[in-house]
Amino acid sequence: MPTLLTILASPRGDYSISRALAAEFTSAWKGKHGDGTVVERDLYKTHLPFIDLPWIAGAYTPAEDHSPEMAEAVTVSNELIGELFAADQILIATPMYNFSTPAILKAYIDHIVRFNVTFNAKYEGLVNGKHCTLIIASGGVYTPGAFMESWDRETSYLKMILGFIGITDIDVILAGGSNQVAQGEISQQELVASFTPSVLQAVK
Repeated sequence: MPTLLTILASPRGDYSISRALAAEFTSAWKGKHGDGTVVERDLYKTHLPFIDLPWIAGAYTPAEDHSPEMAEAVTVSNELIGELFAADQILIATPMYNFSTPAILKAYIDHIVRFNVTFNAKYEGLVNGKHCTLIIASGGVYTPGAFMESWDRETSYLKMILGFIGITDIDVILAGGSNQVAQGEISQQELVASFTPSVLQAVK
């Protein structure tokens, strides 16, 4: 039975382009995999502490030697990594902040990139056999040939760090142009509809 892990990184709720497109993707995925399971990881409903010394100590110490503080520090990390390994497909729906990744998504990444768990001493990724779709919503337009294309630092970073842990089969949907919604030039529904065909095409 296939499993889709949906990771949501926008705080905007019903006003979020990335969440709306993620809902379209998830609905289509359910239609294609009737017996499949969807695991939703909403980062704004998840306690994601920044990496600290107990976490680092726990990550580099065998579990059987963990102190209670170390064990507690890596609890969230263990849960998030377990979801990754259990998933067949992964959807990450995120905004772009200041040309890069929101802090909350970076905090998530810091919890899932772990030595001898998701990568090894040879820098080989251990999260293999997954397909990932990235939906990146942004105010500006960063598609190939666009004026601001070279300013997009999020796409390359996410592809690199996911590849580092073994996830290399990645589709990217750049859902740019939400500034038009903010300025009243088009509606949110119109912008979402313009990207929906690309989102549906990415469903495996």
